[in-house]
Amino acid sequence: MAEFTMPRRRRIFLMRHGDVTYFDDTGRAIDPDTVPLNERGRVQASAAGRAFAAHGLRFDRVIVSGLPRTVETAERVLAETGQQVAIEAWPEWREIRGGRLVDLSADRIEAAFLSAFDGIVAEDTRFLGGETIGELLDRVLPPLARLRADPSWDTVLLVLHGGVNRALLSHAITAGGRAFFGHLAQATGCINALDIGSKPGDWVVRALNYAPPTPLFPDIRHTTMEELYAQYLRYRRE
Repeated sequence: MAEFTMPRRRRIFLMRHGDVTYFDDTGRAIDPDTVPLNERGRVQASAAGRAFAAHGLRFDRVIVSGLPRTVETAERVLAETGQQVAIEAWPEWREIRGGRLVDLSADRIEAAFLSAFDGIVAEDTRFLGGETIGELLDRVLPPLARLRADPSWDTVLLVLHGGVNRALLSHAITAGGRAFFGHLAQATGCINALDIGSKPGDWVVRALNYAPPTPLFPDIRHTTMEELYAQYLRYRRE
């Protein structure tokens, strides 16, 4: 009988940034390219860092999208783990781009908020009147292949965004395919764990949407986009 050689796999920890506030008290949308973590988001990011530290996990590389909310989340994680790792910014992994809400008619606004992350999403679906799911996949999958092709790391931390994470997770779940599962929950501050082997289709999904400090989501039954839409409507009425 031929000997079996155990495959060597590397680990990707994929996080979503901590919580942010996208609308101010007047209902005005805050620029998503500059919005910082709010207090809840800072607590989430630090809690994630403590979860990594509790298991003695170390990162060879830390990569963010470059937007402030991802940078601050990564910094807080590293502060808890006690590591000094240069944070790399890969702008290809910025969040899916929405259009201008004022350009959407009243009868289209609800679908614009909710359809992009509803079930298995068609590639021609637009996010808030902006980028399509297909355009998102075209943008975020090539840098993932580039990362996989680099043999210099064993464990990497990616701190990205809800839509981008869904694209990368859908790719992993389909063993290197092209799909977008909008119903994959990605709570703010959550951690996903993915293992990759040397073959393009060698993906092992270890953990999804683990979100300290409340990993069992006792009080949450709504999606991120449902909550964002409700927040938008509440501020618009005030």
